Amino acid sequence: MTKVNRGVILASAAALVFATGLGSTPSRAEFPEQPIEMTVMFGAGSAADVTARHLAEGIAKRLNVAVPVVNRTGAGGAAGLVHISQQKPNGYSIVWTSNQMSTTYYSGQLPLAYDNFAPVARVSVETPALAVKADAPWKDLKEMLEYAKANPEKVRIGNSGAGSHTHLSAAALFASVGAKTIDVPFQTGQATVNLLGGRIEGAVQLPAAFVSHVKSGDLRIIAVLGRERDPIFPDVPTAKEQGFDVQLDMWRGIAAPKDTPPEVVAKLQKAIEETVASPEFVEAGKTVGFRPAFLPAPDFGKLIASDDKKLGEVMSQLGMKKTQ
Repeated sequence: MTKVNRGVILASAAALVFATGLGSTPSRAEFPEQPIEMTVMFGAGSAADVTARHLAEGIAKRLNVAVPVVNRTGAGGAAGLVHISQQKPNGYSIVWTSNQMSTTYYSGQLPLAYDNFAPVARVSVETPALAVKADAPWKDLKEMLEYAKANPEKVRIGNSGAGSHTHLSAAALFASVGAKTIDVPFQTGQATVNLLGGRIEGAVQLPAAFVSHVKSGDLRIIAVLGRERDPIFPDVPTAKEQGFDVQLDMWRGIAAPKDTPPEVVAKLQKAIEETVASPEFVEAGKTVGFRPAFLPAPDFGKLIASDDKKLGEVMSQLGMKKTQ
């Protein structure tokens, strides 16, 4: 074989290798290629946990990977958020979070502000509600607030724990008229039990905690504390409709470690959007007590920042803010 022929053959072989990609650098595997762990900051069996599991099931179906839910509770949700902040920003560790991202920070329980996480998507909205026993003497919110103002520390209001969203909502409502009440923190589900037992005069909880007892006639909802009426209690006016400007919706959504790549966030966001719009998820909302309310990452990020500022101001006014 001549030198010319050998050179032609070698050049042709090199061209073939390049063309078939055999000589190229292996491409990075596309996300996702392994299970995605979802941290839930709330206890197993709670309304938040049940909603998270419906969401995880939908994401798993659309991304074709397992999405195991791991309950990491403690410190008002701070334990779960701290865990997520320590994970690699690759999309395989996400957290089911809420406004508590801000309240736990300002109460001093969480050492990380909201901007230490990457917003992925808002999923749902729940409206805090104020319930009293069916035979309570107040027929509406105005009467209850007037009584509480005229009788300092005679009204005990149950909530889901010091620094929780329901605690903040209740404190803001009664403080709006200068009423001094006794805030009573409880573990999951216990505020409703104690209200039924007559050990407190009222309770602020998310709708799911009250639904069955309202249907049985044991409790009455006298106000919801969101921007609009709750579809679970459509006949109950908001606090603002009754003349008291307290609007503190509880949103829930998915966040990831800071610096998670935009393309990974986009894939998670798409799977979440499709899940939230699905008939199964919408139906779950009617049963569990949430409103599907998808927002993409950019808009969700703006909402978190806006609410963080508002919650910081409210907590400062109430003397509940410890972090500057």
